[in-house]
Amino acid sequence: MALKTVKIPEVQIQVDLVHDQPRRKVGLMGGTFNPPHLGHLLVAEQVLSQLGLDEVIFIPDNKPPHIDEKKTISAQTRLEMTKLSIQGNPHFSVSDIELKRGGVSYTYDTVQQLRREHPENEYYFIIGGDMVEYLSTWYKIDELVKIVNFVGVKRPGYQLTSPYPVLWVDVPGFEVSSSLIRQKVASGCSIRYLVRDEVADFIKEEGLYQDGSSLQ
Repeated sequence: MALKTVKIPEVQIQVDLVHDQPRRKVGLMGGTFNPPHLGHLLVAEQVLSQLGLDEVIFIPDNKPPHIDEKKTISAQTRLEMTKLSIQGNPHFSVSDIELKRGGVSYTYDTVQQLRREHPENEYYFIIGGDMVEYLSTWYKIDELVKIVNFVGVKRPGYQLTSPYPVLWVDVPGFEVSSSLIRQKVASGCSIRYLVRDEVADFIKEEGLYQDGSSLQ
C-alpha cells in the first residue's frame, strides 16, 4: 500500500520588532496671558527651535497662586486671546486643562495630569530668567523637578545659577510685558507690533483694559 505524502503548508511567522519610540518633546508655557503678546511667541519659538521640541503648549491658568483674581479678566477671555495669538503656527497649541480643573493652578498638578494622559511625552516647562530664583517657593517643587525639565530664558541682570536643574536658552531681547500693554490700552496708546493684530482687534472690540481696572 502506497503511503500518501501530505504536504504541510509552510507557515511564515512575522516577528514584529518592538523598538523604543523616541518620546515627543513638548514645551509648556503657563501664565495668565493677560493679554498674550509677541514676547510670549518669540520665547516659545526660540525654545522650540533651540531644544528641538515637537510642540509648545500655551496653558492659561485658571487662578494663579500669586495674583489677585480681582485684578485680572476672566479665564475664558484670556483663553480666547491666547488662541488668537498662536494662529498660523502648526507647532503651537493651547490647552484649557487648568480652566477645566478649576481652583488654584499649580504647575505640579498640571504636569502630573499631562503625564497621566500622555505618557509618551517628555515635558519642558518654560520660565523667564527672573522666575528661576523663585523656584524654591513653587508648590511641591522638589517633586516637580523630577517630572519636568525647567527651561530658563536668559535675561540681563539675572544669575544663571539655581539649586534646581535648569536648561538655559538665549532669546533676543524684546522688552514687552502684559502690564505694559494694559497700561497703553488704558492710556489710549497703540499696541500694534506688541501683540498680534487679531489680539489687538479683540481687545478693542471687547473693550478690555480701557478703564484701568486690570492694570496690575
